[in-house]
Amino acid sequence: MHPYYSLPFPFSGIKTLFVSVLLFSTIASFSSSAAAARISRVPSPPGINAKGYILIDAYSGRVLAEKDPDARVEPASLTKMMTSYVIFTELRAGNITLDEEVLISEKAWRTSGSRTYVEVGNRVPVRVLLKGVIIQSGNDASVALAEHIAGNELAFAQRMNQQAKHLGLKNSHFTNASGLPNANHYTTTRDMALLGIALARDFPELYKIHSIKSHEYNNIKQYNRNKLLWRDETVDGIKTGYTEAAGYCLVASAHSDGMRLVSVVMGSKNVKSRTKATQALLNYGFRFFKTRRLYEGRVPLTTVRIWKGDIDQLEVGLMEPIYLTAPTQQFDKLEANIEFNTKIIAPVEAGDVQGKLRIMLDGKTLLMEKPLVSLRSVPKGGLWRRLSDGIKMYFD
Repeated sequence: MHPYYSLPFPFSGIKTLFVSVLLFSTIASFSSSAAAARISRVPSPPGINAKGYILIDAYSGRVLAEKDPDARVEPASLTKMMTSYVIFTELRAGNITLDEEVLISEKAWRTSGSRTYVEVGNRVPVRVLLKGVIIQSGNDASVALAEHIAGNELAFAQRMNQQAKHLGLKNSHFTNASGLPNANHYTTTRDMALLGIALARDFPELYKIHSIKSHEYNNIKQYNRNKLLWRDETVDGIKTGYTEAAGYCLVASAHSDGMRLVSVVMGSKNVKSRTKATQALLNYGFRFFKTRRLYEGRVPLTTVRIWKGDIDQLEVGLMEPIYLTAPTQQFDKLEANIEFNTKIIAPVEAGDVQGKLRIMLDGKTLLMEKPLVSLRSVPKGGLWRRLSDGIKMYFD
């Protein structure tokens, strides 16, 4: 019989953690689709009138609803999310500052579409242009910042594509900073959701600009086109978009009760339709699901015997915090267990994988599996320790 022992669990909504030391694991694995089928005891997602949509929990990454999330689509002004991400990256690196001034070129001034109404030859602070990009969806402000950062818009687009690759946006390619149509300028609903998650996660302070409802420049006051900022206090971003080919699009993010949802609606018929669809998706997610942080990262979950080292107990844990999104009523049915599949012999390095943490539903369905790592390095012990442990291992 494999030994089990209990450990304190970080919150009361889940059963006690058990540790199982298994020398040879024969536990069957479950596919994520099978797990999803077992835990989905909630209504189907609402009917959405759009070409495509997706609803994702930003912390756990679980997709709660989707339709054609990987179909190639035109991003329109959702492009400015990546424009903003590159600008935020430059600000964080110290390559530009919010207060430095940008010379407005004729190309930026002449850019068609939605505008911040900058004038050629003027010098405008980065701070003002950034608000123009995010709040007013200004194509002129987008081009001005792109030229200021990279020298020209094409070079800036190359940086956008580098960031897309870094963020794991597998089906996106950008040719400009504004979102004006181009045959080689495309994305997917899923990629836009991942980009929205990255904006809120990687730049929490600068991300707050997305919640500002209006911006005035050159005596012209314009309002944020995301109508949900006025209707739903949980919504704090992100970006709207429209072209004739793309239709009406909206990436929205909302935060409530420790849960951040990101929704993307592509190809709606009008502003009202995209707003209604987005609200329906967010309401669905918050109504029927919860997200909980189950464990912290780099905090000991348990200790395990280590042989032939200068210590005999090794602390193990997770490299990063783990989150789980599940139907609200199922958190009291969760169980967790730890499995080690071999004896651990020194030397080991911090971060070496030593086992697995499994989160189960009713002890039957595998919901999540994460590697357990050693939280410190352990060198070889002295000669006597190695000989002594060798004898003990032989008879163990």
